[in-house]
Amino acid sequence: MPTAKEFILTMDDKPGTLGKICRALSERNVNIIAAQSFPVAGKSTTRFVFDDPTKARSVLDGERVTYTETEVAKVNLAHRPGELARAAQKLGDASININYLYCGAEPNSNAPLVIFGVAEVGKAVPLLEQAAAAAGKG
Repeated sequence: MPTAKEFILTMDDKPGTLGKICRALSERNVNIIAAQSFPVAGKSTTRFVFDDPTKARSVLDGERVTYTETEVAKVNLAHRPGELARAAQKLGDASININYLYCGAEPNSNAPLVIFGVAEVGKAVPLLEQAAAAAGKG
């Protein structure tokens, strides 16, 4: 799947908050395939990509978590030097700005994946697929 649903949670930045949410997801058998978290003005902004967005949404709603959803580009890159450079360059050559990125692992294979937050997801996905395919040839 070249795109993924990303959930952006805003939570209190205090001990135990993230653990409580992750525990609730785990208890409902929702797998986190990628995550990023950072503090912003006393709150914590956490980005998640889940294996089952529908079930994750149900859990988050049940926990009364504040969140938004967006589409992100998801690509599997080979685990070797230069692969992120290749993907980032493809986007740069097409004048697509990378707003953020973070890593995760495919649930069935544990293959590394990179999540790209870009405004032009539909335009970015084919370019990232080309970069990943070129990696297989090189």
